Amino acid sequence: MKRRNFLSMGAAASATLWLPRAFGAQLAGVDAAQARGYDNLLILVELKGGNDGLNTVIPFADPAYYQLRKNIGIKREQAIQLDERTALHPSLQALMPLWRSQQLAIVQGVSYAQPNLSHFRSIEIWDTASRSDQYLREGWLTRAFAQAPVPSGFAADGVVIGSAEMGPLANGARAIALVNPAQFVKASRLATPVSLHERNPELAHILDVENDIVKAADRLRPTQGQAQLKTVFPAGAFGSSIKTAMQVLAAGDTPQETPKSGQGVAVIRLTLNGFDTHQNQPGQQAALLKQLAEGFASMKSALVELGRWDETLIMTYAEFGRRPRENQSNGTDHGTVAPHFVMGGRVRGGLYGVPPVLARLDGNGNLPVGVDFRQLYATVLGSWWGLDAPAILEQRFEPLPLLRA
Repeated sequence: MKRRNFLSMGAAASATLWLPRAFGAQLAGVDAAQARGYDNLLILVELKGGNDGLNTVIPFADPAYYQLRKNIGIKREQAIQLDERTALHPSLQALMPLWRSQQLAIVQGVSYAQPNLSHFRSIEIWDTASRSDQYLREGWLTRAFAQAPVPSGFAADGVVIGSAEMGPLANGARAIALVNPAQFVKASRLATPVSLHERNPELAHILDVENDIVKAADRLRPTQGQAQLKTVFPAGAFGSSIKTAMQVLAAGDTPQETPKSGQGVAVIRLTLNGFDTHQNQPGQQAALLKQLAEGFASMKSALVELGRWDETLIMTYAEFGRRPRENQSNGTDHGTVAPHFVMGGRVRGGLYGVPPVLARLDGNGNLPVGVDFRQLYATVLGSWWGLDAPAILEQRFEPLPLLRA
């Protein structure tokens, strides 16, 4: 079996490899010109648990905000004002240089029709780009790469860092999953056909392809001789994940490869955990948003250093938002819409989507949907990569005007 026929690797907690249940589509013999749009990198950042949007992008001019959030509302004088009615959480201060340079877009009111408030089901909907009453097996990125495979010079379709879940790359994409960023350096050394055979004898018939997995991991593994990035990354798991992601890019961009085909991967997916803030939200969310903002600032610095900032699109997503009304535990419960961040050197910064109108909550006390999340995906697929977004998403969604030419 050739390496173009599949590649999916994961590193579990013990730093050993696992193979997913499904293998990629047949990808051999693809002309790299078909996928030249993958010169543009996508970095997805999952805000796992469902971030509270109203305390992230704050409608401070709406008096209903403080009526609904008497205890956890962000005081106007503490918030970072963006315009006459909208502000950011004070922990997002590190994003302001991006905002002022108009390289940060904020899309408000993002969700989908008939939203599901189960963590498991809702993230499945986001990962597969399905309707709420539809069950799809492949991730939306898996379908994209099946339609238009990445160039043969790429080591893999994508890398998943900080999570064991393949998410939008599930069931077919050639993806490397690194549960613990520290395992990145070890992954290609510890994964041998012998160890895999001993742990899973029933997989003996595919051991001949395991060498391809090792080679791909090795191609993306930072080496001692590689120039060290000058960017200083934040402490903590998320900062470590970002550092690993930037090392993936540095390792993949080698002089041995042909121009624009040695960049390693088309997608990197990162996860920031902890947003399910049912209790004591103020301190928890403040710490998480500080990690997010400082992480994004370091990501930009590293991408500029690598010469990749103008060809990188960074986008947040999550399974849902939180309810507008605070609960009795100084927290918020599962809700519907949330704002999401999009940033990059070619992003047209500003506020997009539908701002919250808190006087118009539905019968469940939630905000109505303003932007279907698949419009973000259509922007990536069509505007960013030049693919047939309606075919991949199985429906036409209007892209958002987030990108400069």
